[in-house]
Amino acid sequence: MTIMQRPWWKDGVVYQIYPASFKDSNGDGIGDIPGITQSLDYIKSLGVNIIWVCPMYDSPQIDMGYDISNYEAVYPPYGTVADMEELIQQCHARGMRVLLDLVINHTSDQHKWFQESRSSKTNPKRDWYIWRPAKYDEQGKRGPPNNWRSNFGGSVWEWDEHTEEYFLHLFCPEQPDLNWENEETREAIYASAMTFWLDKGVDGFRVDTVNMYSKPPTYPDARITDPGAAWQEAGQVYCNGPRMHEFLGEMNNILSRYGAMTVGECPHTPDMSRVVKYVSAKEKQLDMVFQFDTVDLGMGKVFKYQTTPFNWSLKDLKESITRTQGIISGTDAWTTVFMENHDQARCVSRFGDDSPEWRVRSGKMLALMNAALSGTLYIYQGQEIGMINLPRDLPIDEYKDIESGNYYKMVAERSNNDPVKLAEAHAAIQHLARDHARSPMQWTSELPNGGFTGSETTPWMRVNPYTADINVSQQLGDKESVMAFWKRMLEVRRKFDNLLVHGDFSVVDAKNQHVFSFVKNWRDRTALVVCNFSGKDQPLPNEVPGHYEYLAGNVDDRTDDLEPWEGRIYLVD
Repeated sequence: MTIMQRPWWKDGVVYQIYPASFKDSNGDGIGDIPGITQSLDYIKSLGVNIIWVCPMYDSPQIDMGYDISNYEAVYPPYGTVADMEELIQQCHARGMRVLLDLVINHTSDQHKWFQESRSSKTNPKRDWYIWRPAKYDEQGKRGPPNNWRSNFGGSVWEWDEHTEEYFLHLFCPEQPDLNWENEETREAIYASAMTFWLDKGVDGFRVDTVNMYSKPPTYPDARITDPGAAWQEAGQVYCNGPRMHEFLGEMNNILSRYGAMTVGECPHTPDMSRVVKYVSAKEKQLDMVFQFDTVDLGMGKVFKYQTTPFNWSLKDLKESITRTQGIISGTDAWTTVFMENHDQARCVSRFGDDSPEWRVRSGKMLALMNAALSGTLYIYQGQEIGMINLPRDLPIDEYKDIESGNYYKMVAERSNNDPVKLAEAHAAIQHLARDHARSPMQWTSELPNGGFTGSETTPWMRVNPYTADINVSQQLGDKESVMAFWKRMLEVRRKFDNLLVHGDFSVVDAKNQHVFSFVKNWRDRTALVVCNFSGKDQPLPNEVPGHYEYLAGNVDDRTDDLEPWEGRIYLVD
């Protein structure tokens, strides 16, 4: 492929927006589509040319919009379809593209399709969802078809009294899985969830749970990883089923007619050859996927929160980034770069140091590292100002996410409210909860609402009190801010796009427990990137011979050693 043939999304920088928490334009305490439209000039000023809007569809909001009741309507507090059309038009007028979330593994149980499906066993849409009869043990006790555990706890099977069968839900019981084996169902999904919005001008989709559509036809039990529990983690069983490539090929046939891009969410896929097949250009399935190797660091193996804060090593980080960067090495595939999204805690709190002393510098260092990695770069709202986790003393009942709440309840039940176990659970939730990314955007220093909504309004979720020190308004005029550094790094990334966006990645000094160093190569050009992941000075690596020309860094007064949380990029001759 020559440089001139590159598709637009390879060199793009994507800014992810969580509608409920971005900007409230009408003072009701909930972010909305007009609030996004009003902020487009700010977003563009960062150096971003693509926005990704998380689910804005009509929904009962059991799982913050990932339970969709109508693909062709907008959740009323967010606005209207006309508001979305205006957002798309205003983005295009600024030379920006728009991605929407495509949530098509499941719908809400309030969707008209499911309402019909559960109405009777003879309804024409009965087979649009996954229904199975009960299993009965020797005592005649009714049970579900297998032992799979839901992503949010409990069985993946929900008993329906009316028709006396179980339906499958890999997530909440209010999120029944669609039956992709039914061709009529697939055609309806494509028309309602994809073509409807493509015809309105959207430029592509982030595809939710993209490898879960094809389930193993026998629905076998998962292996026991949580002894004593009835339900077992089953991601390796229900992901990457036998017809996945066929289904993605069908989707691509539609998307390619519009020149639309796709980035799939691809969990439970450790086999890189399988990932490469999903995103190989010649396979015509997906353009790229999110691999979770990096953002899953430090999480528990059986339960996400069954861990302690900072339960990872720099070696782990190096290996995870090496895997995802390696997808493009010698292939026709593409990869992604991200450290935050709506499902992750803030990266400065997880991978940097969010203390007042080091949060700005470590936020800049992480920006430098991400901007120097190959693939399409994704930035989550607030990441550009170095937002950090909610305070550690936040009471557990203030966490709104269903995932956090369900885990804490499970620990309480299993431990009979053991205060030590509950404190451990609370600490893990404080470090890793999705709530940290979902707290409202910090626009100003004014408490309590930080410019997200009016000062007299109660927002849907409390604004992080750190907005007093970390906010857009202050950083706009500060040349030393995290935001100013992100802008600078995106300029560097654009100027050296061959090397930084498309270059081959290789780790240097892999055993170093404090400094992450890597080389980027593009034809006859080389860059060396060094990042100190510690609070102490560290020597520069000397494994890369040549003349070093300083290109960028987050510390102005450089010395022979790397200062705490310092990052540098050198061009090497």
